[in-house]
Amino acid sequence: MNSSHVDVAIVGGGISGAALLYLLSRYTDLGRVALLEKYPAIGEVNTHGRNNSQTLHCGDIETNYTLEKAVQVKKTAQMLVRYAQAQENRDQLLFRYPKMVLGVGERECAELRERFDTFSPHFPAMRLMESKDIAAVEPALTEGREEAIVALGSQDEISTANFSALAKSFVEQAQAGGGERVDLRLNTQLKSIEAEGEGYRLTTNQGEITARFVVVSAGGHSLLYAQRMGYGRQFSCLPIAGSFYYTPQVLNGKVYTVQNPLLPFAAIHGDPDILEAGKTRFGPTALVLPLLERHKLSSFPEYLQVLRPDMQVAKVMFDLFKQKAIRNYMMKNTLFEIPVVRRRLFLKDAQKIVPNLRLEDLSFAGGIGGIRPVLIDKENRKLHLGEARIAPGNGLIFNMTPSPGATSCLGNAENDLRLIVEHLHCRFDEAALQTELHGE
Repeated sequence: MNSSHVDVAIVGGGISGAALLYLLSRYTDLGRVALLEKYPAIGEVNTHGRNNSQTLHCGDIETNYTLEKAVQVKKTAQMLVRYAQAQENRDQLLFRYPKMVLGVGERECAELRERFDTFSPHFPAMRLMESKDIAAVEPALTEGREEAIVALGSQDEISTANFSALAKSFVEQAQAGGGERVDLRLNTQLKSIEAEGEGYRLTTNQGEITARFVVVSAGGHSLLYAQRMGYGRQFSCLPIAGSFYYTPQVLNGKVYTVQNPLLPFAAIHGDPDILEAGKTRFGPTALVLPLLERHKLSSFPEYLQVLRPDMQVAKVMFDLFKQKAIRNYMMKNTLFEIPVVRRRLFLKDAQKIVPNLRLEDLSFAGGIGGIRPVLIDKENRKLHLGEARIAPGNGLIFNMTPSPGATSCLGNAENDLRLIVEHLHCRFDEAALQTELHGE
């Protein structure tokens, strides 16, 4: 067992932790920064392409985003684009595909036309696409179609990312620029964090580390470690697992559908899969699964620790499931996991995108799909959708970053960086960051 001291310890080698490692190594003068990852490689859990939709979210085709959120997500997405385009292996990091959000039926078509008027001034590449325009880009969407359709989209923008490759790139660049200042520790499982003096002692399976500042970016496990230290107990966790289905390549790019405002879950979409050539991937489904990590049963006891059931949690769940639309949706998504019936049930949803899709075209993507830790805000008795940060102001940060956390990784890391600089009083090259990542 060895012992060492660092200025900042980052727990979690997904894209969020890797992005922070890169920013700290490049734009501060911190003496030593450690990244702890429990697996033998970077970006192997939710960051891996098999566990997400590989979408670079920009806010233009995500109808669950308000204009304010869309503009902010676009800004952080551009940070990732600027970083990637400066790398020699840029073609392995980001990809250009057509993308659109499809409205089906008069109500959705009217909603997208109104959205175009509001959003297009902020998204110059956005086009309002009538049926003939859609057919020119995605012919499978119009063949056999009887309902009215319209779409918002673009044809020549970066829409897809290999987030695992990006995470590895962040670490490689941090090591290249930071040298011995960067301490990468793979196969290192965090067991506990304890306050010690003006910093913290981290106990791992590989020994102990002391740090002046600790950032935990480990999905649902971030809440687990926070609560063990007495923080974030106003939250519980609703883990939503997403599964996918494969078809032969029926789409040329990404096709999203309009979000149902009654459902706090992602609407179905079809995507090219950069890891499976010649296939289109449809999903995700949404299944409440009592795990903090998909396909890892050992995370069940850990989930029970963060669930922290009480009357407030029960009230949130009751309010959620008393809505007929949500009850029916969750029941249907549970059936999507049953081998005998799931393909037939999912086919109906997928046919909203590709009307002529056949049952024999669909196959369940086994082992594909991750878990998004949706927080339950017990104090306000509602779901906390999207990213969350617990930062008590004492040298600790706990990040939970479901979608669009991968897209926003550099923006979130910049926010963490500023808290670290303020707490540790280290030097920060603001001008370089603004130039390289914000294009200013």
